[in-house]
Amino acid sequence: MTLTLKYFATTLMLLVALSFAFERQAHAYVDPGSGLLIFQGISATVSAALFYFRRRIKGLFVRTQAKSHAATHPRA
Repeated sequence: MTLTLKYFATTLMLLVALSFAFERQAHAYVDPGSGLLIFQGISATVSAALFYFRRRIKGLFVRTQAKSHAATHPRA
């Protein structure tokens, strides 16, 4: 088992090293709006997380008042 894992790791490292050794030039173009698209995705994720956890976040900043004993048990 460990011998197979060593062979696999060695083969994987060799393939990664060879892929960097024989890299080709990329003729690619990144649109200027791509940065804005990434920013929009990140801000939407943060907004959704804040909306989802709004009660817990509100609980950190707002104290709840303890109910008084007289209010919970009325006199007979």
